[in-house]
Amino acid sequence: MKGARFGVIVRLAWRNIWRHRQRTYLLAAVVAYASVATIFYWSMIDGYKLSVLEAHARYVMAPVTIARTAWFDDPDPENGLRDLAPLRAALERAGSPRYAPRLQFAGLLTSPYLSEGAFLLGVDPAVEPAVSRVPGKVTEGRWLEAPGEVVLGYKLAERLDVRLGERLVVSTAALAGPQSLGLEVVGLVHARVSSVDRSGVYLHLDDARALTGLSGATHLAVDAPLGREEGVARRVAAQLPRGLTAHPVWDLVGPIKTDVEAGKRLSLPIGLLLALFAALAVTSTLIVSVLERTREFGVVLALGMDNPKLGWMIVLEAAFATAVGWLLGLVLGYALIYYTGTHNVLGPFFQLSGEVWSEAGLTEEFYTHLSPVYALYSLITVVVSALSALLFPALRARRLHPSEALRWD
Repeated sequence: MKGARFGVIVRLAWRNIWRHRQRTYLLAAVVAYASVATIFYWSMIDGYKLSVLEAHARYVMAPVTIARTAWFDDPDPENGLRDLAPLRAALERAGSPRYAPRLQFAGLLTSPYLSEGAFLLGVDPAVEPAVSRVPGKVTEGRWLEAPGEVVLGYKLAERLDVRLGERLVVSTAALAGPQSLGLEVVGLVHARVSSVDRSGVYLHLDDARALTGLSGATHLAVDAPLGREEGVARRVAAQLPRGLTAHPVWDLVGPIKTDVEAGKRLSLPIGLLLALFAALAVTSTLIVSVLERTREFGVVLALGMDNPKLGWMIVLEAAFATAVGWLLGLVLGYALIYYTGTHNVLGPFFQLSGEVWSEAGLTEEFYTHLSPVYALYSLITVVVSALSALLFPALRARRLHPSEALRWD
């Protein structure tokens, strides 16, 4: 019997939200706004971290780096790898992830007009695309094909005042003593990653070996899916000979990792503040809606409905309207972050940051992240808002007297 009476209240509440369409639409719009804001905010926070991680993993460094422990402390060719055969065997035992040898060293670039110091990266042109997106970002000329060639970041080429087909001299002093080599500029990189465009120098691995005197490589760049670098590094490290180690990219970005994690911690109170503003918006909308219907509630009480049932009816009306707004917010919120996660519409806003902090490796491409957990965040915000907002209407309904309600102005 009680169930049947409660069913009547449910049907009455559902009918009321559509009878007062304007109030329902307003409340649903406020809840939808709160949901969209919550989803977009957390998607931005996660997207920023992944954009920084992606830039360093695929442009500046590598998803996973294998080298001698001494090289991580002192990245000098003297601490490089002279024999790569044991590493290849270890990678096969670890499941044979894709990898590419690299030889990094400091040198001096000299064009016909000026000189500039830089860190150069010797790569195997055939296998480098397996671990890096730089080869695919050569927008002028072409990627490396043979010894005697060099590819530059386009902003570095502008500073050196060299163009495609012109030559520059690379000088260095490592295991082989002072060495110089003339190279032809065959490609310019426009990676939209500030540190690559401003200082990227890529030459053939054989040229790097001839210049430094190192027969192998300073390190191996190993492929790993975005977000799984740490697991791949652990699996590979377990197979490596003594004296070698593997680090995921996140362990090698230094103070950038600290800055990003500090920003993530700071985002929590900001997110809670955002949720509080959203809750206030929902609460005020609900309270105003109930106050405006005081006389209507007086008529309902005068017709025989008791105060507890009136309170339940108000709660159910708010719950139905809130659910409609939350579902609408989910659709709009996920449509928004899907679009900003597949189109670089936010990148221009971060372009200036990339120019100012070029060492941070910030990219001019910024994409929001897509995760189902944002639906839970928005649901918590809406539920907490609705519960806090319903305290006042529920208490008011329990204490409301028909004669007082009918005189309400």
